[in-house]
Amino acid sequence: MSAARPFAAGERLTYTISWLKIRAGSAVMEVKDSVPIQDRPTLTLLINAKTSSFVSTFYPVENRVESAIDAGTLSPHRMIFHRREGRRKNDFDVTFHHAEGTVTSIKDGVANTLGIPPGTQDAISCLYYLRSLPSLRPGSSLAMTVHHDQKNYRLEVQIEAVEKVKGPWGEVEALRVLAIMPFQGIFLNEGNIRVWLTNDARRVPVMMKAKVIIGSIVARLVDGFGMPPAR
Repeated sequence: MSAARPFAAGERLTYTISWLKIRAGSAVMEVKDSVPIQDRPTLTLLINAKTSSFVSTFYPVENRVESAIDAGTLSPHRMIFHRREGRRKNDFDVTFHHAEGTVTSIKDGVANTLGIPPGTQDAISCLYYLRSLPSLRPGSSLAMTVHHDQKNYRLEVQIEAVEKVKGPWGEVEALRVLAIMPFQGIFLNEGNIRVWLTNDARRVPVMMKAKVIIGSIVARLVDGFGMPPAR
């Protein structure tokens, strides 16, 4: 799979986040090299999302997520999530034991061991796994298991249509993808998320849109579009 992987260490995607047409914050998604785990090459996925100074006066957000994944299979090894949303503060540390079919999940210092089915992803790796799939066509759908907040969820993904999306990098053809979310995601969403992935080998997420408690948030890619795919 690594030969066809559409992303590589060094990819850094920067997004502006708007809420009710207000500049609400920013997010950065990065891919970095990491030390091997179990003698296999490993990548680290990073997401940092925070609110603007204006929004932070009434609802501050500063979330950081780090996920170490197998560079070939894209299966997660360990995810660390520091969530800071308003008065909500949680720390997650999840270690995946795929061969044993379990995870060790620590939430706010309390550890639990739970079973997981084969192919389970975490809340970040699921996006990168989706990007790696060679066949995404309008009208098709797929499902995967995502372990998040000490539970296993069935995440359904529907490829809805091909659309044109404009940004500071120009206009591209993109696949509009609907993720039917049974849990609260990284971007504060309280419901489903739509993601626009470039309709090419890179599958760059150029825009994301999600419902929140009031209105919706939109993340638009503003920098990082030119990073080449892995070879």
